[in-house]
Amino acid sequence: MTISADKELYEINLKDGKLTQLSNINAHVYDNVKMGKVEKRMVKTTDGKEMLTWVILPPDFDPTKKYPTLLYCEGGPQSVVSQGWSYRWNFQLMAAQGYIVVAPNRRGCPSFGSEWREQISGDYSGQNIQDYLAAIDEVAKEPWSDEERMGCVGASYGGYSVYYLAGHHQKRFKAFISHCGIFNFESMYGETEELFFINHDYGGNYWDKENKIAQRSYANSPHKFVQNWDTPIMIITGEFDFRIPYTQSLQAFTAARLMGVDSRLVEFENEAHQVFKPQNSMVWNREFFGWLDKYLKK
Repeated sequence: MTISADKELYEINLKDGKLTQLSNINAHVYDNVKMGKVEKRMVKTTDGKEMLTWVILPPDFDPTKKYPTLLYCEGGPQSVVSQGWSYRWNFQLMAAQGYIVVAPNRRGCPSFGSEWREQISGDYSGQNIQDYLAAIDEVAKEPWSDEERMGCVGASYGGYSVYYLAGHHQKRFKAFISHCGIFNFESMYGETEELFFINHDYGGNYWDKENKIAQRSYANSPHKFVQNWDTPIMIITGEFDFRIPYTQSLQAFTAARLMGVDSRLVEFENEAHQVFKPQNSMVWNREFFGWLDKYLKK
């Protein structure tokens, strides 16, 4: 499985690492689909480290043209941005709509050592946010990336990232999409079914005023920066989500409306933290690209 293909069987030569493909059950599909080029970049972060970032270009990419560009914010937060294929967060599908996709392995992503992975806990609003911005700012320098038409998308922790960046992006983005994101840390603490996790990643509860790590986390909850929201945002959620309950999305949507920000709420009554049903996935993708096209393809 790769960014450009679903699962197939391969044989690997342990001596030289050479791969031999053994199955090709999806050939009849791939033979009729144009894939975009996938580039692997190392981007220098604000603290001088190297960050693996994937850049996926549209099919028939023309370097003399300018393309709208998307920053993809990974969920987890402790999950890697690597080879993968899905009918939802599919980078090739995004690129096929004419978008450049920037997918960084920001702080918190595994596969780059325990220090890199663990740094994010207790620091949601810190270095990893700077990692996101370092990645998109680097690609925005390219002559084929249109910095006047940039969007930011993500789910779960990535949805939190979208909400946080909406209050701190300094006019970089023209459209946001947050799927099942954390909006209000305090209410989230009393709603989620995964209390161990947020105790670990927030640093503790919100009433412990002596806990400096926890207090920093709650002080930087996205809902405390809604006064800075000025960019269109789509919010997607599932009513069966108990990880990040759908009420988080309702709070964010209400805030956006009250701020006068163009916003749209897409709520699935029969989905949870992810969209699994094929028909719902078609709706999800139609809404997703419809929103981006509205603001990034003018």
